[in-house]
Amino acid sequence: MSLRSLFPVLKWGRTYSRSQFGSDLMAAVIVTIMLVPQSLAYALLAGLPPEMGLYASILPLVAYAVFGTSTALAVGPVAVVSLMTAAAVGRIAAEGTADYASAAIVLAFISGLMLTGMGLLRMGFVANFLSHPVISGFITASGLIIATSQIGGLFGISTHGHAMPELLTSVVAGIGQTNLPTLAVGLVSLALLFWIRTGLKPALIKLRLPARLATLVVRAGPVMVVLLAIAAAGAFNLGARGVALVGDVPQGLPLLSVPGLSIDLVTALFFPALIISIVGFVESVSVAQTLAAKRRERIDPDQELVGLGASNLAASFGGGFPVTGGFARSVVNFDAGAATPAAGAFTAVGIAVATLLLTPYLSLLPKATLAATIIVAVLSIIDLSIFKRALGYSRPDFAAVAVTLATTLVFGVETGISAGVLVSVLIFLYRSSRPHTAIVGRVPGTEHFRNIKRHAVETHPEIVSVRIDESLYFANARFLEDCIYGLVSDDPGIRHVILMCPAVNIVDLSALESLEAINERLSGLGVTFHLSEVKGPVMDKLKGTHFIHELTGQVFLSQHQAISTLASGAPVIKRPAASV
Repeated sequence: MSLRSLFPVLKWGRTYSRSQFGSDLMAAVIVTIMLVPQSLAYALLAGLPPEMGLYASILPLVAYAVFGTSTALAVGPVAVVSLMTAAAVGRIAAEGTADYASAAIVLAFISGLMLTGMGLLRMGFVANFLSHPVISGFITASGLIIATSQIGGLFGISTHGHAMPELLTSVVAGIGQTNLPTLAVGLVSLALLFWIRTGLKPALIKLRLPARLATLVVRAGPVMVVLLAIAAAGAFNLGARGVALVGDVPQGLPLLSVPGLSIDLVTALFFPALIISIVGFVESVSVAQTLAAKRRERIDPDQELVGLGASNLAASFGGGFPVTGGFARSVVNFDAGAATPAAGAFTAVGIAVATLLLTPYLSLLPKATLAATIIVAVLSIIDLSIFKRALGYSRPDFAAVAVTLATTLVFGVETGISAGVLVSVLIFLYRSSRPHTAIVGRVPGTEHFRNIKRHAVETHPEIVSVRIDESLYFANARFLEDCIYGLVSDDPGIRHVILMCPAVNIVDLSALESLEAINERLSGLGVTFHLSEVKGPVMDKLKGTHFIHELTGQVFLSQHQAISTLASGAPVIKRPAASV
């Protein structure tokens, strides 16, 4: 890995222009306005002091600007990772204690090491192990859990738990202690946030405000709600009426420090950190690739691992908690015209200024407003339509979505994502263990061979041609044996079996042994075994084995060549196309 590959800033930094500076600065201002309330809200969602959300939005952005490859990705606290942080750290320490905050910092450190190590080892392919149905089910369930967890903040009651049964039980138990002023603040905040999201832009356009400017005003809308809530808390002395406020937020930047590590703490957080790393990377790289495609740019998944790893390490050194690329703020960054990763560094400066100057005013911010902010934010990630799409297209994919969502809701995020991955792997193994096979014949007048059940084709009574549409490995080797033995036993007139291999990319040792067994058994029955259309890399492997030398038949370059050679002078059977 070259120095310029490891530090992408060395590439774009050399050609950085004044126009790019202006675009990045404008985007940074917009994202900073959006990120301040989000950072506070997601810190509270993670069970941490609100200032830790601001801390997690400073150094990570700078680190990503140096190591990241996306021009639009905005790194920071996000809802799902904050929920996973709360679930992981909540097992180790009580919320609100110093040990709880320290464990969250260590969690970011471990996650940063994992992501950086995976990036240096070029392991960006790990994102492929989480299928889209699993991710959709997991994120939807997480969104439902997050929204439910904020009911306590809206009603002014105490709730606990990181799975739906515990949360609902605590909500029902505490609903009688609802604080009416808190509920009023929460509902008004919700109503305003929903109106800003759905009704403000049309209203601004009717006032002849340009559509682009109206969009930016809408993006900054949550800050207006925060300011109104702070003003209302001061004017009506809401704190004295039982409305929970954010309280004193330390003014100033965090001191850099190395997280305090212990063997027991690292052991306890290792698996949660791994899950957070993979989920965070998948979410981040999906956002980055989507936005890059709109500009015909490319990102490097391996380098993205390094960028996210460096961001999480920076978060741990700066007193933050695990971070990743967020969809909403990245879209805002993109729409606002961010031209380079420098926009993130400028946003970090904006957050730092807010931490230095604005924190005294945040003490009056009602927590109900932050709860409303989280609810509105996560509703956009809840996608129940995935059930209908998955059920209509593929029952196994529907099963993956359903198992992931149900397990996440009932048992929590770590168990849910683990169950989703396990189900995906089991579905893959099941599908590939019973690969699609077809008996094929020649399409009249051509050199093409197609499934006899779907097309009008020609076959020969002494030849059966079997096409297998999967690589051959331990899980499906016995299936192939049973398939071929069944065909031969059903038709004693067969004298040649041709295994057509255009889709076979790999033949592992178990499959090789099955091919040898098929060859030997067919030979005992007086049937010759042939291969056709074997790919070069597969053939290279087979040439070094006894199988090729003991093969009773031949290896043909094409299926047409095989039939032309074996069927010369043999009668032809014309099969009509079957209805499909």
